[in-house]
Amino acid sequence: MPQTITLDDFYALFRESERQRQETERVLRQSFEISRQEFEISRQEFDRRMAESKEEFDRSKEEYDRRIAKTERIAAQANEAVNNLSSRWGKFVENLVAPAVLKLFQERGILVERTYQRMRAPRGKQNLEIDIFAVNHDVAIVIEVKSRLTQDHVRKFIHTLEVFKTVFTEYAHHQLYGAMAGIEIDGDVDKYAENQGLFIIQQSGDSVCISTDRSFVPRTW
Repeated sequence: MPQTITLDDFYALFRESERQRQETERVLRQSFEISRQEFEISRQEFDRRMAESKEEFDRSKEEYDRRIAKTERIAAQANEAVNNLSSRWGKFVENLVAPAVLKLFQERGILVERTYQRMRAPRGKQNLEIDIFAVNHDVAIVIEVKSRLTQDHVRKFIHTLEVFKTVFTEYAHHQLYGAMAGIEIDGDVDKYAENQGLFIIQQSGDSVCISTDRSFVPRTW
């Protein structure tokens, strides 16, 4: 005969189901709490490591910036020292050439009478400075002085000669020559300059001389 399920049996079954549900919820809540705690720990660890990484990055960047600043400061000091040395050396060469200019060109039949050093363009004109300028009433010579003469210097000097009379208009009707002086001359730069119609002045013992051949015909501007 089948067993009859009484109301008490039903309640007992219900209570057991409820107990199991509550236990399941408890286990789930516990698991969730553990997961949440683990997540929080992981997040905190991640934040800690990120903070450490940022601090390390900031320290590295600060050290990098410091070294770059130091390098730039040293480079600026070195550049200033080189420029000062070049400037002093250039003035030395200029002062070596200037006293000899009149005699050198008079010997070549160009009877200049006066010399000027560091002649600057009038206010409002192009930013032009002439190292040495020799002149008489109808002839003028523009002389560029370099401690080391390069082809690029020659090209720039040609431009100076081309604009000279528009800047120094008082010499617009003078017969204008160009000359370049150098203690050290790269390669065949002297030949290149001569081909452009320029006189070349070089060191000779304790003084200087025009090294261009006497048969040389200079260009006039």
